Amino acid sequence: MNKKEARRLFKQKRKALTTNIIDTYLDSIYAQVFQIDFSRFQNIHIFLPIARQKEINTFPIISYIQNLGKRVIISKSNFENNTLEHFILTKDTKLVENTYGIPEPVAAEKFDVKNIDLVFVPLLISDEMNYRVGYGKGFYDRFLASCKKDVYTIGLNFFPPIPTITDINKFDVPLHSIIFSK
Repeated sequence: MNKKEARRLFKQKRKALTTNIIDTYLDSIYAQVFQIDFSRFQNIHIFLPIARQKEINTFPIISYIQNLGKRVIISKSNFENNTLEHFILTKDTKLVENTYGIPEPVAAEKFDVKNIDLVFVPLLISDEMNYRVGYGKGFYDRFLASCKKDVYTIGLNFFPPIPTITDINKFDVPLHSIIFSK
């Protein structure tokens, strides 16, 4: 399946999810995330969910990571050049939704991507080789390309991987692992 087909299909599938199904899927995803050995990671980047897109609610994961004493990094989107700026999230950080429904930090401390150890990556679907399909703007492809070479990446998704994304290109970066509801 190519990216365009996968994007269309899995946007529809996610939109069709009921609250009860989402809650069940989240329980499975959280259980897997909470089993990760975070000891080698100090600076952890995680996306904030777009509620109206039924994205995975990452706030329980954020709380868990912060309770482990780890630094949580979040992003602010620049839609003029499809890039992300990165900021430290503290319990006092004010978040405001942008016009796309993405919660973003206000007046937070900037953070250098070269110091990020782990990135939780949003996606619509992945394949069995851990390539992902997102919304198609390339935000995360550019972001991951700017991280240090040994940054660890974990995709979070409601759905299991499809066999193959047929139109992978040289800018696509496979993730180290994918966590999905089981």
